[in-house]
Amino acid sequence: MPDQIEFVTLPVLPLKNIVLFPKLVLPLSVGRDASRAAVESAIKDHEGELILLAQRDPANEAPGASDLHNFGTRAKIRKVLRTSPALIEIVVAGLDRVGIIGVEQTGGYLTAKASPMPLAADHSTEEKALQTALFEVAAKAIERINPQAAEQISNLMTNADDPQQLMWLLSTAFNLDMQKLQTLLSAATLKEALELAVQYLTEEIRVLEVRQKIVSEAQEEMSKEQRDYVLRRQMKAIQQELGEDDPSKAETEELRKRLAETVLPDEARKEAEREFKRFERLPDQSPERHVLRTWLDLVLDLPWTKQTEDNLEIARARQVLNDDHYGLEDVKERILEHLGVLQRNPKAKAPILCFVGPPGVGKTSLGQSIARALGRKFERMSLGGLHDESELRGHRRTYIGAMAGRLIQAIRRSGANNPVLMLDEVDKLGRDFRGDPAAALLEVLDPAQNSTFRDNYLDLPFDLSKVMFVTTANTLDSLPQPLLDRMEVLRLAGYSEEEKVAIANKYLIPRQMTEAGMTEEQLTFPADGLRKLIESYTREAGLRNLERGISRLCRKAALKFAEGRTEAIAMDSAMVVELLGPEFYVPEPARENLPAGVSTGLAWTPAGGDVLYIEATLLPKGKGMTLTGQLGEVMQESAKAAQSFLWAHAEEYGIDPQAFSDFGVHIHVPSGGIPKDGPSAGITLAVALASLYTKKKARHDTAMTGEITLTGRVLPIGGLKEKVLAARRAGINRVIMPEANRKDLRDLPKHVREEMQFFFATRIDDVFREAIPNLLPEPVPVEILSA
Repeated sequence: MPDQIEFVTLPVLPLKNIVLFPKLVLPLSVGRDASRAAVESAIKDHEGELILLAQRDPANEAPGASDLHNFGTRAKIRKVLRTSPALIEIVVAGLDRVGIIGVEQTGGYLTAKASPMPLAADHSTEEKALQTALFEVAAKAIERINPQAAEQISNLMTNADDPQQLMWLLSTAFNLDMQKLQTLLSAATLKEALELAVQYLTEEIRVLEVRQKIVSEAQEEMSKEQRDYVLRRQMKAIQQELGEDDPSKAETEELRKRLAETVLPDEARKEAEREFKRFERLPDQSPERHVLRTWLDLVLDLPWTKQTEDNLEIARARQVLNDDHYGLEDVKERILEHLGVLQRNPKAKAPILCFVGPPGVGKTSLGQSIARALGRKFERMSLGGLHDESELRGHRRTYIGAMAGRLIQAIRRSGANNPVLMLDEVDKLGRDFRGDPAAALLEVLDPAQNSTFRDNYLDLPFDLSKVMFVTTANTLDSLPQPLLDRMEVLRLAGYSEEEKVAIANKYLIPRQMTEAGMTEEQLTFPADGLRKLIESYTREAGLRNLERGISRLCRKAALKFAEGRTEAIAMDSAMVVELLGPEFYVPEPARENLPAGVSTGLAWTPAGGDVLYIEATLLPKGKGMTLTGQLGEVMQESAKAAQSFLWAHAEEYGIDPQAFSDFGVHIHVPSGGIPKDGPSAGITLAVALASLYTKKKARHDTAMTGEITLTGRVLPIGGLKEKVLAARRAGINRVIMPEANRKDLRDLPKHVREEMQFFFATRIDDVFREAIPNLLPEPVPVEILSA
């Protein structure tokens, strides 16, 4: 920098989104009033010289001193063209870099006092290295910028005497953003400016390389498509010369033939023919052609009029059902009833059945048996965990990858419009923002609506009224009431021990022995071994774990023979324990000599029934009622109702009413890790409390189930079969139940009804009379006196 600093005062021309560097030429359009006045002043009073300063905010139309950057360029106007009174076109050439000392408003425009500030060079090794780097960047840049700028850069590189001008020219040629340009102009030293220029330009070249790569790949792809198009045209011409058929033409003719031969409803034919005409007009490469082909294939594959003929022979159907399943007489009878109706009225609508029961009782396999008995096709759809309504009804064709819903796909696979269609696990349907599948089933399972079911993808009415729908569920609690109303519910209870033994001998053992390659001469299953397997290694209402256990025993027997054993194996109870190890379940036997305050109840679980002991004890005054054992809200309310009833009728049962005030009570139900709920423990709670307050023991050989009201009435309950079987397993042969459940005894196996004693109660006194000896006074006979 020179010792004597020269100051100049010149008009200011504010610039938007642009920076002029020294030794470069720039054309400008001047339209603002203040800017035009500055240009006129420069021409008239300053020999065409003015100062160009970049605005901090390009949107500001009237910038002041604080709105301009502190570094700019002194420039000289080389050419002026007045195109209109409001616009002046000028060409300016940068002279040198200046630092602004002050800016003032003068005569309608800005003037600035500035001092020339050339970049200071220190001629260091680092500075020279940066100059070399700049030349390398310039060499890479020549191929990536406009030809005019490339020629200037090439000349500067050849002379190699002015790195500053090369830096300014490169920065301008690459159209760096305004902030980077101003930072470069404001650098304190040449070394700093070179460092910034190399950094900015290197980044810009990388961006350009990536952009050029993308453009090149796109052009290559386009070239490939054009090449493919030309080759297809050539191939088509060659095939015509050879007299060969065009594949697309053959495809079109195949569809035309199928369309003419397929029997379609009027609306379906009209739409299919319209879409086929569109298909014909589309070019081979069109994506829509593939979409239309897929849709037409679906329309032509669907069994609009194809159906299997029902086998209405009752005796054969009964034999098929009995061969496939043991018991389940109610379900079998319902299927045979439908066959009887079809004999009288072939147009009768099929029932919509819902099999409800615990896992493993044969709900799904029963659907296959129904199809076999009727002579119909069978298709199964698993609905467990389904959240998206479109999975059932399909997606509209406007979406990429759209396809028909599961219902239409199942009909298509079956090849008939009257299959047995099983909707498995209907109680496991989900619901979220994608829709409610259960709501979509309302139309499907309504005989009055499903004759015009419209899939979103097919978009044509399809008759589902001939389909026999069978649904399965473990529980009805999660099903919406409107959906439940459309189905005929048939409950499948769990199997008794005797039924499991019979099913194992008839179905499970032969199947698993065949799987393991064993013969009856090598392996037998005595009854005691099967009972041991059922009681100690499986605890379920169904048969899945039992079949797994039999399979495991067969595999272990096969291993023994593979190791050289020759003697036959009898799977008695001792052999079962030897092969399967420690028992998984140790059934709790009936307690003998129950203490006062304990009663025996019965509970229903998804795995079958269970015996439930309820224990009660007195607490000090002021403790109220404490309930433990993970009791649900309904069960807690039953306990409070039982206590309130006893309080209101204390004297009738010989209870001191003061005991309810003087003592609290704690009720506990063992197996505290298992949540328990439901109203059916009401009478059991009442018996436990009555035994506690009267200090009279309940009978240990008597179990009970039933709901109690505040007035002492006994109300009916569910799951009676499972509960009775649980009592029998525990060695309890007396069961107290509501009178309203007397009708449910017919669901019990005959041998169970004969072995056990049942007592029916309408009021709690009937329960007390059978459960707690000597609690109620013996009825006094009325003596009739003669006159």
